[in-house]
Amino acid sequence: MSKQIVRKIINTTKSAKAIGPYNQAVMMDSTMYISGQIGIDPATGELVPGGVRKEAEQALKNMGAILESVEATHNNVFKSTVLLADINDFADVNDIYTKFFKCHYPARAAYQVAALPKGAKIEIEAIAAIGEIIDK
Repeated sequence: MSKQIVRKIINTTKSAKAIGPYNQAVMMDSTMYISGQIGIDPATGELVPGGVRKEAEQALKNMGAILESVEATHNNVFKSTVLLADINDFADVNDIYTKFFKCHYPARAAYQVAALPKGAKIEIEAIAAIGEIIDK
């Protein structure tokens, strides 16, 4: 007999709606896979003005809203991927990133890409463990 794995689709109105045929996140048992978040204001459906710093902040707020919908926080994230329209924004993004990930930083990769949806300057996806985190 094979083990059953529970899949749960996660969508919250407190984060930006998906702009394609995908969900904000999918949970497989206690692992949450969060789709790439760009700096879209959930209230307007538009990118926030102000450049990469403001977009990074909004993308991480959107991620936080998705995490909060399952009673988790950024502390539950153990892997993230940052996609940048311009790798020269790396330092600015790191500055914003540390306001959301305060300790026990997740493993991370960062890449420059040719283009992002809606002309965004940054997109961040993540994988999180949902449940009580015990740091050792």
